[in-house]
Amino acid sequence: MTKADIVKEIAKKTGIESYTVLTTIEAFMETVKENMAKEENIYLRGFGSFIIKQRAEKTARNISRNTTLIIPAHNIPAFKPAKSFIAKVAGKDIPEEEEE
Repeated sequence: MTKADIVKEIAKKTGIESYTVLTTIEAFMETVKENMAKEENIYLRGFGSFIIKQRAEKTARNISRNTTLIIPAHNIPAFKPAKSFIAKVAGKDIPEEEEE
């Protein structure tokens, strides 16, 4: 499913114009990116969390040149789905009050 498909689906379900839905989705994505760039986690209850994971420095090898590289420590974005999200994908439903 693409962003355009999501926009169409939301517009159809809510009756809101596609342009307004697209603008809202773009603003949401930009807000998530900006806040994660500031190393802030984002928690969406019942959906999941956008979190920053820290990767430690490590040594890698380029076997074609027979050299060793040092990959510095760095942060990467990650998504951790909520229990209800996982259950829905697995085909099971759990009550709202049981989720984290």
